Amino acid sequence: MPLVRLTKEADTSLPTRWGDFRILGFSGEMTGHTPCDEKLPARPMEREEAVALVMGNIHAAPPLVRIHSQCITGDVFHSLRCDCRLQLELALRSIADLGAGILLYDQQEGRGIGLMAKLKAYELQERGRDTVEANLELGYKADCREFELQAAMLKALDVPAVRLLTNNPEKVAALERAGIQVVERVSAAVPVEQSFERYLDVKRDKMGHLLEPETTM
Repeated sequence: MPLVRLTKEADTSLPTRWGDFRILGFSGEMTGHTPCDEKLPARPMEREEAVALVMGNIHAAPPLVRIHSQCITGDVFHSLRCDCRLQLELALRSIADLGAGILLYDQQEGRGIGLMAKLKAYELQERGRDTVEANLELGYKADCREFELQAAMLKALDVPAVRLLTNNPEKVAALERAGIQVVERVSAAVPVEQSFERYLDVKRDKMGHLLEPETTM
């Protein structure tokens, strides 16, 4: 999904419990978008929005970067159906501990299927499906996210290389395809709760996520 235009919409301070960040708002116009629901026609143009939380000097060395997709149930309501909130807090805490880094927060709720579809997927999971099976039964891909906007945001921030905090190899590959060098993958593994243990097993077994706690090159 090629990015046609990236616009920085805002840049302001954001004090948090982890320290003081700058929050930058970006919008991107994308073209050639194939809907996650393959029954729908391709849309010629789509607008996406995301924010970057930036702390410290991000140019002295490849900064620690987390790409975090919106999860209202986890990030806002502290749901324990997933590890999203724990990963978000891990990212903010890790950036604060280093004194520098970037959190890219996008609106790709439910791995890109949207909030209402995610809640329908939750219903199917209550009937025994796993997260991948539920998405497929609803007519979506297992993961509908794309990361061209996030790569463009890093370029706008003049960051050509990063240490990426993720368990998802596809995020590494997506940034590399877009011309952002990932010099290190840093594990985003968090303590496992029984309520999302199966969720993590499916990530590992069906989506190729790397769940070991060690930092790898």
